[in-house]
Amino acid sequence: MARRTPVRPKTRRPRSAAPLAWWSADVLLVLAFAASGRRTHEHGVTIAGVLETAWPFLLAYALTSLVARAWRSPALPWPTGVVLWLGTVAGGLALRALSGAGVALSFQLVTLLVLGVLLVVPRAVARVVGWRRRRPVA
Repeated sequence: MARRTPVRPKTRRPRSAAPLAWWSADVLLVLAFAASGRRTHEHGVTIAGVLETAWPFLLAYALTSLVARAWRSPALPWPTGVVLWLGTVAGGLALRALSGAGVALSFQLVTLLVLGVLLVVPRAVARVVGWRRRRPVA
């Protein structure tokens, strides 16, 4: 008589965080970036002003999220965080230039650096914290 092996149900890869939570955090961080820039350059921090500054980056972030299907692995620093970062910067700067807003080299460099920190570092930290929690205690 043949021995039957138990059938194990297919399991999905565990998600480290809900895509909506990452999307919300990223949007808030992009808005904070815009507000900080407006405050630094004394343009006034109003809701309308922040949205005027942030919209190219928010639109680029949304398009990059869709193209990269970021909801599949939203917490991964690589490739998700890096793709969102570079897509948001490149697309946001392009949309800003097309709309007639300034894209000086210094602004491009600050945007690249700050959005890199804001979109990649939280994912890297979450990854390390999650890894340490799953690591067996010796």
